[in-house]
Parts: sequence; C-alpha cells; structure tokens
Amino acid sequence: MISQNIILHEDSDILVCHKPAGIATQTARVGQADMVSEVIGYLASRTEAANKNPYLGVVHRLDQPVEGILVFAKNKTAAAALSRQAAGERMEKEYLAVVCGKEIPQSGELTDYLLKDGRTNTSRVVPSEVKDAKKAVLEYEVLEKKPPEEDDSCRLAFVRIRLHTGRHHQIRVQMANAGMSLLGDYKYADETALAVSRRLELKEIALCASRVAFDHPVTRKRMQFQITPEGAAFRKNFKQ
Repeated sequence: MISQNIILHEDSDILVCHKPAGIATQTARVGQADMVSEVIGYLASRTEAANKNPYLGVVHRLDQPVEGILVFAKNKTAAAALSRQAAGERMEKEYLAVVCGKEIPQSGELTDYLLKDGRTNTSRVVPSEVKDAKKAVLEYEVLEKKPPEEDDSCRLAFVRIRLHTGRHHQIRVQMANAGMSLLGDYKYADETALAVSRRLELKEIALCASRVAFDHPVTRKRMQFQITPEGAAFRKNFKQ
C-alpha cells in the first residue's frame, strides 16, 4: 500500500503522485509491485470506496528506474481530457538529470528519429527514412557543471530537460547519443559514464520527472506540480 506522503494532490477527477525510482508504473509481472496497483489499492481501502473497484486511468508513464510525478485520472472523462493534453504539448513535462560527458554545451535542442525494439525493450537513433522511426525532440539547459571526483575524463552536469515528444526511453537515448549519458543508466550510457556510475554505486538512473503542468480536465484551471529529486546521484553531486 502506498503511503499518503507520496500523494501530491487528489480530487474527484485526478490523483497526482510522486513515483519512487525502482517501482514500475504498471506491470503484468506476478508479484511485482507497480504504481497502478498500489494506487487502486489505496483508493479501494478508504471508507467511501470500500467494496468497490475504483477506476484509474493511466495518462502517462515513467520508466521503472526513473523517479518523478505521475498523473492519474479517476474517471473516463478525465482520462480522455488528460490523454489529449499528454499527446500534445498542453501537458508540460520537465525533467532534471545528471549527465556525464567530455563536452556539454550550455543549452541545446536535440532532434532525432528513434526506433523501438520491443524484443529487447530498447530504442536507438536511426535515419529518418527508416520504417517505423519516430521523431523525438527535446530541449535541455545546464544548471551546474563540475568535474567528477577521481576522474578527469569527463564532466558532470546538472541539467533541466523539456520534452516536446514522448518516445520510448527518449531522454536516455537522445542524451547518450549526443555524448551526455545519464549517470546510473546501465543500458544506454557510454563507458566513461558507466565507470563513474559504478564508482558511485548508483542503483537508479539520475533522472527525475520534476515538474508537470496541465489543465484540470473539469475545471480547466492550470495546475502545476514540482518535486525535488531524491536520487543518490543528485544528492551526492549537486545542491538543489
């Protein structure tokens, strides 16, 4: 059962929560906890929801190793309205990350075409003409830089990232492809970033969905939620 302190907001139409790193948004694996099951259990346990099967609409997802804000819908009307925002740019999503690279420009926009491989649960950058490739766009801004301890082959940077598209593993793939691998990402990072991650004994990706803004699906009021990353890569390297 989820703890009350991870719920950032709840009303009759939506529930916003802070997903810890290491728990899946939703999974079919028997015995493995996921946020959807935990939230449904929380809703069903309350007196007014007892003996009912509460509705919970998944509006967007976060990778299992990623920490951050998740927005759920509590009815089908809210789910449809929020899904339309998530599919466009009305739902703003900002991330904070710690990246490792030899040269990290102060800011930039990355545009690539990504191809997902469902068999390996990975994505990669491919030419635009490749069948089923999808355009991926993000912006990033460096907030702080520093050299990692005991390693002068790269620099660490605390960056803010804004997504303009929502592709599979998009931030992890695009940043690594641009020479700015995320710390703690043992799937996509280059050898230098992997070495730093191992030395720091990181168990989660240094990526946090730190800010989400959207229109309330019923009242139309603009809503914004923001959190501070709790991951070790952030705490050990940068003051927030």
